[in-house]
Amino acid sequence: MAELIEPRQAGITHPANLLTITRLVFAPLLFWLVLDAEATRGVSWAAFALGIALASTDFFDGKVARRANVVSRSGAFLDPLADKVVILGSSVCLVAVDRYWWVPVTIMAVRELGITAWRSRWAREGLALPARRSAKYKVFVQGVALAAAVMPTLEDQDTAIAVLLWIAVVWTVATGIQYLIDGRNALSTTGD
Repeated sequence: MAELIEPRQAGITHPANLLTITRLVFAPLLFWLVLDAEATRGVSWAAFALGIALASTDFFDGKVARRANVVSRSGAFLDPLADKVVILGSSVCLVAVDRYWWVPVTIMAVRELGITAWRSRWAREGLALPARRSAKYKVFVQGVALAAAVMPTLEDQDTAIAVLLWIAVVWTVATGIQYLIDGRNALSTTGD
């Protein structure tokens, strides 16, 4: 009979958390690369390569934590924060260089900040909503839209870039609605 092994707590210096922190540290460089390529509306191989590297840290931080069988409050906080910083920061930079339209980026930002505020409110009431698998897919879809927007081979594909961005927006809003439903259902079962 297999025995369940409880995950152990990991500190901020655990390799999984360090990967997440790396994403936060290098995000401003990505923003600079997008803004520096203003003549090409943010399109550059350097921005594309750094974006892929940062996305890989998002993939590997979870893998490292699962392999080591650790959980971390700091990781649970830092990972979605790093995702939001990279995604929203890059998106705003792409608006600044006229690669993205401000309306879909604003919708994504309102959803991200709104759900973060709701989750904080729920946490104060003692309710923790675990991240759904769809949230990881959402970040992946957003990342694909961003990677395509800065990829030089797609520089003249404005319609494709806009379609990818709107797909990311729809996914973002849909997962936000699901979090609101989850929170409402959890509060109704706890009697709050």
